[in-house]
Amino acid sequence: MKADDLLDSLEHVDPELVAQADKPPQKAPHRRPLWMGLTAVAAAAAIVIGIVLWPGGGPLTGQAYALAVAEYPEVPPYPSEMDYLNPDGSLDSDRWSADYDTWRADQKARLDQPEGYDSGLEGYYTAALRQFLGDSGTENKVCSPLNIYFALGMLAELTDGSSRQQILDLLGQDGIEALRTQARALWNANYCHDGAVTSILASSLWLNEDVPFNQSTLNTLADTYYASSYQGEMGSAELDQALQTWLNDQTGGLLKEAADQVSLDPETVLALATTVYYQGRWSQEFNPDNTAPETFHAPGGDVTCDFMHSSSSNTYCWGDQFSAVGKSVLYGGTLWMVLPDEGVSVDQLLDDPEVMEFLLSNGEWENQKYLRVNLSMPKFDVSGQLDLIEGLQAMGITDVFDPAVSDFTPMTEAVEDISVTQATHAARVAVDEEGVTAAAFTAMAMGGSGMPEDEVDFTLDRPFLFVLTSAAGQPLFAGVVNQPT
Repeated sequence: MKADDLLDSLEHVDPELVAQADKPPQKAPHRRPLWMGLTAVAAAAAIVIGIVLWPGGGPLTGQAYALAVAEYPEVPPYPSEMDYLNPDGSLDSDRWSADYDTWRADQKARLDQPEGYDSGLEGYYTAALRQFLGDSGTENKVCSPLNIYFALGMLAELTDGSSRQQILDLLGQDGIEALRTQARALWNANYCHDGAVTSILASSLWLNEDVPFNQSTLNTLADTYYASSYQGEMGSAELDQALQTWLNDQTGGLLKEAADQVSLDPETVLALATTVYYQGRWSQEFNPDNTAPETFHAPGGDVTCDFMHSSSSNTYCWGDQFSAVGKSVLYGGTLWMVLPDEGVSVDQLLDDPEVMEFLLSNGEWENQKYLRVNLSMPKFDVSGQLDLIEGLQAMGITDVFDPAVSDFTPMTEAVEDISVTQATHAARVAVDEEGVTAAAFTAMAMGGSGMPEDEVDFTLDRPFLFVLTSAAGQPLFAGVVNQPT
């Protein structure tokens, strides 16, 4: 799926459901599911949070129709040399160089965020990885820590008092202004759709047409989280379809099965959704001629799957209970693969402070050596869907789920006894010889083997951890692979 196609559908919603839309949106073009022919690393994640009127609360009143539309930054396209060929087949180097310099300057500017803008997130990332990847048993698990972060940040904007403070505490921020500054920097550092790599972050709010909302809050969400707001009849098939279409458009259809299950009750006051869609190519692709069926020692028994092979100079890292290698994505980050030592489980790694420190280090690790790595790894396509409520409560966010104590006054003062009753997260990561594709959405309705010599075999033939970091070094996706296929 092309990034431009995805952006063209960013504001797609049925015009009858959006009371103040300036003009009807264009129908989204037909898309072939990415997993029918992956040509790159792919990943997607999304969250839907549903915020509803607690039974027994006051009636829904008002006819205010608020709408805020996010304005996305312009990103210069990556100048492919094939687009700069003269009629005789030679390269128009002057024109290509000028456009390359423009593209490169923009890329550097987006990554040049204030020093330490991501500080304070270590505690959140550690808690999220342990909470949402642990106890995998024989199943795969996958999540997008950054996607969940943006959903929680938006939720903080909709709340106040201890409801907001619990979110700020988890995200490591001492106030809402600090969170806004960090969220804006994180968004811009991780957003890209230049044709070289696709890393698209999207957010939206879905408002009950019978409830008046605070326009200033919607404006803040549009400015900080690039969130567009839509209104419609909660519980209607039309609004459910519009939300499902939006989720599918923003995640490239990679999470269609999960997105098509999302629906909102008539009592829903507001729903928020955040998504991440990622696609990139390896800096050094695997030769498909070297791909061959081999044995993966899964928890439930050995399985046969296709293994990719390469041999190249790379950085090899290790700790007391693990070894790790990163596979770089062209202009777009790294897929870090962490293999437990023999006799060590994935859950033991997640409980190991040293491993968690490595997962968040983005390769800046003391125990490492640059050498020849003979890499053998399975092609994999892992997906998962999580109910976040229990996990978030375990991480200290409790008030928003309790209508007796929750405070949603920044969102609306017209309705009391509001609480979050739905928080769904879905993610998928697919890897092949050419790269990785990934997507996620969050929806809320309110080796200890010592130093190696000059060459090492790194064979991922048993359960392992992975973290896909962005060019900015943030953990976009993380997962446990127990079954590659």
